[in-house]
Amino acid sequence: MPKPYPREFRDDVVRVARNREPGAHLKQVAADFGISESCLTNWMKTADVEDGTKPDRSATQSATERELRKRVRLLEQENEVLRRAAAYLSQANLPGK
Repeated sequence: MPKPYPREFRDDVVRVARNREPGAHLKQVAADFGISESCLTNWMKTADVEDGTKPDRSATQSATERELRKRVRLLEQENEVLRRAAAYLSQANLPGK
């Protein structure tokens, strides 16, 4: 897998692509920077979401959601351990054992 491009480079390419001449195509802008047209298109979509131009989840929202899901799983596991421990201890305190 190729090394990812620096954030500054991606931002510069997206800015140039957005400010291109009316007759210029994305394919030419991408070729000028030595990247593929699909790569530039993906960068532009990501930039639109992060700028708030398109309604979608940004990278920070996705990361936050992943962290929250991880935390919920951990709490559910802890809850299960505590539930089992309580059941075990209640069985140990029954008379006749």
